[in-house]
Amino acid sequence: MKLHELSPAPGSTKEKQRKGRGPGTGNGKTAGRGHKGQNARSGGGVKPGFEGGQLPLYRRLPKRGFTNIFAKKYAIINISALDGFDDGAVVDINSLLDLGMIRREPDGLKILGDGELTKKLTVKASFFSAVAKEKIEAAGGKVEVI
Repeated sequence: MKLHELSPAPGSTKEKQRKGRGPGTGNGKTAGRGHKGQNARSGGGVKPGFEGGQLPLYRRLPKRGFTNIFAKKYAIINISALDGFDDGAVVDINSLLDLGMIRREPDGLKILGDGELTKKLTVKASFFSAVAKEKIEAAGGKVEVI
């Protein structure tokens, strides 16, 4: 079987209906748009969220808070995730990106102390929780704030 030999199963596809091609088609004259009115016109219809003049939902609901566009996005990693690294490895944003532990490059890295660490690692991050710092140093590793 080749790519050009593939075709859909018989009866699974229909031909597109051509609008406005005479009364015999069942879609002639008004072409399925009905008689007059806003939706019968070309370019007619309402924008999303329009409720016929009634105050739209997005305006009826109260506005709360704001989004700080200057906020820094930190990747948060627990100690338990770092246990997958080899003994003596250097853990930083790039090594976590390579392993797929974090998705896109963040503004910084924060290490939290949930879980246990048995490997001796050098961890480079923007922030460490007190518990995380303790556990890394207790396992014989080093903590570097960047």
